[in-house]
Amino acid sequence: METFQSDLSNKEFPIADKISAKTIRHSIFKLIQKDKPQFSRDSYLSRSEVSLYREKYISEYLIKEIGELTELEKRVLASLINNTTLSDKIEVEEPQILTAGQKIADKVASFGGSWTFIISFGVFIFIWISVNVFWLTHKSFDPYPFILLNLILSCLAALQAPVIMMSQNRQEEKDRQRAKKDYMINLKSELEIRTLHEKIDHFIIYQQQELLEIQKVQVEMMTDILSQINKNATGY
Repeated sequence: METFQSDLSNKEFPIADKISAKTIRHSIFKLIQKDKPQFSRDSYLSRSEVSLYREKYISEYLIKEIGELTELEKRVLASLINNTTLSDKIEVEEPQILTAGQKIADKVASFGGSWTFIISFGVFIFIWISVNVFWLTHKSFDPYPFILLNLILSCLAALQAPVIMMSQNRQEEKDRQRAKKDYMINLKSELEIRTLHEKIDHFIIYQQQELLEIQKVQVEMMTDILSQINKNATGY
């Protein structure tokens, strides 16, 4: 297999991976020159080396825009470098082992926020008031203004509120985890699009250079043909 020596790392690579430095975007070229000042536009490197510097450029872009990379950004960058997907790793939620208190909190929050609770509690209050006002007029256990009922309602609200908040706090934690996963996927999508633009720009530049070379060859061929025609016409 035919190979060439990279001017960047002095390693041998297949000739099919040979890329001219003239086709590299200016931003990537400047980044390479930071590490290798002797690298010029007349140099050659491999496709894998260009990809490595594209990823390095994206990493520096993230640090400049966001600041110090968090664990999420590092995971996204590693996924981008290793050419792996994120969705198959982060969409599957690990099953949580709930304590007895957490299970009770979830059930209380689920029941307390339903029409079943509202209707049943309304019926209970109606029966309580009816019994004390109409059926036990002179011997009611909780006469108007229903102090015992108010005490029961206050105690119920005092106990129900923190239990529901416990369940809501766990739900908020789940929402935060989902938001982190969405952020990672969106960030990787943005970086993939940026990398795709780099590759397309490189392909366009490379194609234009190839077309220019073909045009030069065609012009040389036309020049030779015209010279041959002129020789035949003049007899020399």
